[in-house]
Amino acid sequence: MILGKEASLRNEIIELGRKLYTLRLVVARSGNLSARLDENNILITATGASLGNLTGEDILKVDLTKIPPPGVTSEFPMHSLIYKNFPAKVIIHCHPTLTNAYFASHQTLKTLTFESKFYLGDIPVVEQETPTVTKPELIIAALKSANLVVLKNHGVVALGEKFSDALYLIEALEEAVKVASVARLYQKDILDGLDKALKEDLTSDESYLMFSKEHIQAIVDLVNKDEFIGQKGKEMDLTLQLAIKLDGAKDVYKFVIEKGKIIRLDADENAPFVISAPRDVWEMVFLGKLDPFVATMQGKMKLKGELGKLSRWYVPFTRLFELFKQVKIK
Repeated sequence: MILGKEASLRNEIIELGRKLYTLRLVVARSGNLSARLDENNILITATGASLGNLTGEDILKVDLTKIPPPGVTSEFPMHSLIYKNFPAKVIIHCHPTLTNAYFASHQTLKTLTFESKFYLGDIPVVEQETPTVTKPELIIAALKSANLVVLKNHGVVALGEKFSDALYLIEALEEAVKVASVARLYQKDILDGLDKALKEDLTSDESYLMFSKEHIQAIVDLVNKDEFIGQKGKEMDLTLQLAIKLDGAKDVYKFVIEKGKIIRLDADENAPFVISAPRDVWEMVFLGKLDPFVATMQGKMKLKGELGKLSRWYVPFTRLFELFKQVKIK
């Protein structure tokens, strides 16, 4: 008899499979699920299993350090590589109908609601050439910037600390696609004024050492010249202190902001809001490949302070983070 954590996880996988089937995020025998038991062992669905009708025999225990047993899903190499590269506890791979249809003809998601921008950001899309993932390393690279990845013509992959985290991302994406699709019925060439403002070309040819004082000061100068942030900063009373910190280093900078203008830059983290992250995550942020709001929601960045209070200034901060990538790093 299977007891304890393993029994609980098996029940979670069975319940999730039924939920995915009920939500029509999987059909027939599509999709696969897995969960981490410990450092070396995972539970994963078997090949050909119907997620809507899982039984205990459809869930296999696999040691990641050994050759997988017969009957494991053909997507095991992808699951295995994800667990070896990320501290994720669970993985969902399913085939949402609207998401598949949308990305069959579009490469990027047109996010029309603030909720989609906040929770999803830019969804990475990985090209697929075969029915089964044969290049899992491409998915690993994409997951560094998001906990949800679209496999073109092949569904999505989401990871998280628990199944609800991964499922909510998939549901949010399916809803965002639905909104974009319905919006086109009302206006074929729908435009988003905020997106337009965010994509203005303010590129500089000069480059800086990432997180150096010169790098951060260049960002400050750019922000203080930006009319969009200036206008929204006054309208929304963007007044606060926000620090950014590089994990494992002494590098920390505090922005003292008054009505959208950075009036002072201090080298300390004594602020009500502190955003911290490892070097590789900050690099993706400064390259414009990762939105800090999304990274915080997905646990790739840590925030000291209440995210709800920061999100009231979502519009100007989104613009500020967009300006990060206009200052080139070496």
